[in-house]
Amino acid sequence: MTTKRPPLTIAGRLVTDELVEKAAGKAEAGFDAERLVRRPGGRPLLGSAPAGNISVRFPPDLRQQLQAHARAEHVAEAEVIRRAVHDYLERTQAS
Repeated sequence: MTTKRPPLTIAGRLVTDELVEKAAGKAEAGFDAERLVRRPGGRPLLGSAPAGNISVRFPPDLRQQLQAHARAEHVAEAEVIRRAVHDYLERTQAS
């Protein structure tokens, strides 16, 4: 049996009648378009343009090392890979 959870705001606050009345009052009064902030959707840019994806297969032992390193550094696996490729390209282009 599932229990019905009370509705929450995006910030995790309980939606009460008082909160609904307050929001409705603000909406009925109108919004100042100059104060509205447009937030771009999607992931943040990695550089000056949207980033592309590349698929790479790893043997299990290398993947485990990658995962352990990412956890230790508190970053995503993709970030470890980006750093490694960047470092490799810096080293090999200088030669």
